[in-house]
Amino acid sequence: MQWKLLSMVGVLGLAGCQVVPDRLPQAEPDPDPACHFVSEAADPLAAGVEVLIEWGFSLDASDTDLGLVSVSRSSELLAYDPWHDLNGWYGGGTRVFGSIGLGSRGGFSTGVMLGYGGIGQRPTEVERVTLLVDENEVRVSRDIRRFDQLGELREARSASDAGFCQRLDQAMAAFSQEPSQKQEAAP
Repeated sequence: MQWKLLSMVGVLGLAGCQVVPDRLPQAEPDPDPACHFVSEAADPLAAGVEVLIEWGFSLDASDTDLGLVSVSRSSELLAYDPWHDLNGWYGGGTRVFGSIGLGSRGGFSTGVMLGYGGIGQRPTEVERVTLLVDENEVRVSRDIRRFDQLGELREARSASDAGFCQRLDQAMAAFSQEPSQKQEAAP
């Protein structure tokens, strides 16, 4: 009975030691000031959607009343994991571990372990862009997430940088002009 009481007190004591974050999650680094611009396009929302679709994004969600659009694109990574697809024959997610050792009595031993997981999958990168348009004022938010061949998130970061936002602004302005002046190059 005494051990049960002590263990309960210990568990309750450890439960009280949980740490609460001092702030809410936020984009780090902060979006570049170039990602908040006034567009020269006649209809910035339509121009932004058309340009991003030309660049290979697909429309995920939109609310034209709010002026909000979310698009994404995914691509396979060639070699995100150094053990993935070794020399073109190493199966997706397959792992081989081995060891060689000498025993204390002069014996010799070896061991090999073969594991499978995510067969046929490749590491992927998912890029998501959100546009918020209020009249001609545009805010761009962009993030990139990388997943390994098992589908587990390995990296997530904010990618709202000046280069991407400036190219988007220029392409949106060119969209309102002649079709021959549209920028075809994707970032």
